[in-house]
Formats: sequence, structure tokens, C-alpha cells
Amino acid sequence: MVETSRIARNCERAVVTAYQELKLVGTNDVSAFNACTTLYRIHHPESSVNEARRLVSEWIDHHVVKKDPGPTSGCDCP
Repeated sequence: MVETSRIARNCERAVVTAYQELKLVGTNDVSAFNACTTLYRIHHPESSVNEARRLVSEWIDHHVVKKDPGPTSGCDCP
């Protein structure tokens, strides 16, 4: 698992953690991604579905696929 404590944004940490935990229990990629997109939109209801999908995919790619612990671009929330 990624060390999520280094992720500064609450919504980003929630999305990455949720994705990892869903995958651990056997959820397929598409279902986990869709759940995380919904989770992001709960944190940011002003976000469009397309914007949420873009950010979630960037965060999953950055933290889960590439295992990069560095910061990401994204929303402006804490």
C-alpha cells in the first residue's frame, strides 16, 4: 500500500485509500474507480463528473500505479 500520510489533500488521501482498500477486497478496477469518483464528488459537489474522473485517474496513476510519493496537481482544498 501507498503511505497515504504523505498526501496533503484530504480528498486525495480519501480517494487513494478507498481505491486501495477496494482493490484489496477484490473489487474490479472499473468499479473501484467509479466508487472513488463518487467519493471525490461527495468532497467536491461543485466538480463535474469529467473533472472528478480526471483527478481520480491522475491520483490513482500517481500514487498507486507509479507509487510516486511526491505531491500531485489537483484541487485547491487542504
